[in-house]
Amino acid sequence: MNIAAAMDRAVEASYAAMGVSSPNPPVGAVILAADGTLAGVGATQPPGGPHAEVMALRAAGDAARGGTAIVTLEPCNHTGRTGPCSQALIEAGIAEVHYAVSDPNPVAAGGADALRAAGIRVTGGVGTDVVENGPLRPWLTRQRLGRPMVTAKMAAGVDGRIAAPDGTSQWITGPAARDHAHGQRSRLDAIVIGTGTALADNPTLTARTSDGGLYPHQPSRVVLGRRDLPADANLRDDTGGPLVRVESHEPADVLAALPDALWVLVEGGPHILGAFFDADLVDEVHAYVAPMVLGAGRSSVEIPGVTTLSDARRFETSGVATLGDDVLITLTRRLSTSGQG
Repeated sequence: MNIAAAMDRAVEASYAAMGVSSPNPPVGAVILAADGTLAGVGATQPPGGPHAEVMALRAAGDAARGGTAIVTLEPCNHTGRTGPCSQALIEAGIAEVHYAVSDPNPVAAGGADALRAAGIRVTGGVGTDVVENGPLRPWLTRQRLGRPMVTAKMAAGVDGRIAAPDGTSQWITGPAARDHAHGQRSRLDAIVIGTGTALADNPTLTARTSDGGLYPHQPSRVVLGRRDLPADANLRDDTGGPLVRVESHEPADVLAALPDALWVLVEGGPHILGAFFDADLVDEVHAYVAPMVLGAGRSSVEIPGVTTLSDARRFETSGVATLGDDVLITLTRRLSTSGQG
């Protein structure tokens, strides 16, 4: 297996850690034996558990000696609830390390230098763009902007309507789109709706598999607003993630109430979505578009600050996928070390 293919495998492994590893980064690691064969694969475990490199080294065993480690993030060089991954790689006898992204956290950074000082060949920047704009994007957003990555999700017809005039909205999208959305929920830290949606739709906000079961990881369920929820509300069911009430109408208060979250999904109605857009707190849009024209009814987003075309919030189209009869359009804003976009 070459280095590029091994990095692809490490990225694949890192997706399994999304949501599970928070607030730690979801890292994937691969160990190749000295002859280049795949020896071990690992991903970051829940907080307090082993990091990806240690999991991959455990899987590789003695085959790690003289081998190569491929990691999505520079191996850490500090002792927290676990020991430094750089030291674990040194003790395992690894000869080479290739990583995608340098660690921006000054507390954990320095692993590459420690490895080089131990005589290990180190190469950074392998597959950086894929990793930065993939599984590590939420964690990097937290590191660079001091808040979680925020994704706005909407499901609408081609005319942007999310409900008919009589309020009916289930289901606008088909099973494939809904399965995809639930898969995304299983990687999130939190889902946000307003009290209006909570009272009108009585959702569960759980991450469910196609057969109706629950994914192992369930995101926190956040309700923004001051109205009370009834005692029998589905959101009070303890089969899902924790219920977080934010008795405010300010999007910033939601993010402040989730200090460990890396990725937050806003699923609220048009006013909640509009508030996050208006506050310039949306990093990504997931627009599920159904082959349907309602012609009237509720729009997907209402932003009070937009009165002319020049006020529009603009994004880059980063993905278009067909999900059954529906289409998922993904829009993103480029990560930046300063500012929002």
